[in-house]
Amino acid sequence: MTFPNERVTVTEVGMRDGLQSIARTMPTAARKRWIDAAYAAGVRHMEVASFVPPKLLPQMADADEVIAHALRYPDLVVTALVPNVKGAQRALDAGVHRIIAPISVSTAHSLANVRKTPVEMISAFAEMRALIDSASRASNVELVAGLSTVFGCTLQGDVPRADIGSITRAAVEAGADVIALGDTTGQATPHQVGDIIDLVRGIAGERLRSLHFHDTRGMGLANTVIALQHGIREFDASLAGLGGCPHAPGATGNVATEDLVFMLDSMGYDTGIDIAKLIASRVLITDALPDEPLYGYIARAGLPKQFSAMQSSGHEVVQ
Repeated sequence: MTFPNERVTVTEVGMRDGLQSIARTMPTAARKRWIDAAYAAGVRHMEVASFVPPKLLPQMADADEVIAHALRYPDLVVTALVPNVKGAQRALDAGVHRIIAPISVSTAHSLANVRKTPVEMISAFAEMRALIDSASRASNVELVAGLSTVFGCTLQGDVPRADIGSITRAAVEAGADVIALGDTTGQATPHQVGDIIDLVRGIAGERLRSLHFHDTRGMGLANTVIALQHGIREFDASLAGLGGCPHAPGATGNVATEDLVFMLDSMGYDTGIDIAKLIASRVLITDALPDEPLYGYIARAGLPKQFSAMQSSGHEVVQ
């Protein structure tokens, strides 16, 4: 089955999720070049930074500068992750288009990750909603509830469906514009993905728009296919599969952006991304983080000879 020209949005999250999950810090200039290269390849949605104290995440200390650089591209949707209301204010001041708050359904993961229970995070999320609504210039900023550990937790184990439903409902009532589901610890399986999408959509309706898969057990692309079959058209990915989760031993990061784009293109979806340019941009990570392990099947094996890579979209890189 093919889906000619149906659009699927791929959000590059390596500049945030990838970089904040590794020990080394990528120089600010290299992060800017990464944004430039991703934009030149046709990527139009990027999660480029998170607003957390630099002492906790020195990798994100340059968030304001990186976001300012990304905003030079007028058609680029720029997202920042924030764990609290103070971070949301900083993100608004920086001018982002999307704010995503991590709300773990697992209590154990939530306490380890943001030092709040899921219920306390929902309360903070409601304050973020009020903050955005009170800032007239931020009326177009989308507030995303990033529901993490919905497919399982390395700390807690099973995450009950009742908890997923309860937190989803609370996030919707707190004012989420978008519900995004995260396979934070890389435990999702295809059957489970379809089941949980149906559960959450029954509560959130069309607000459920985005999925975030890790490829720890090689299920990332299989899970993506199931999500596509269930109507999801927005996916996160990280160039070279960079990153992981500090609370998921053995996690190998998100689905590699280049593998995801190759699969979507081969299925007939329109990503707007030039996969050859995307693959070439991996050199930026290699140069800036020479000892960091990189992943991805397409970069290793190359594009099949019969595959027609998309032509450049013609967008110019801002100098």
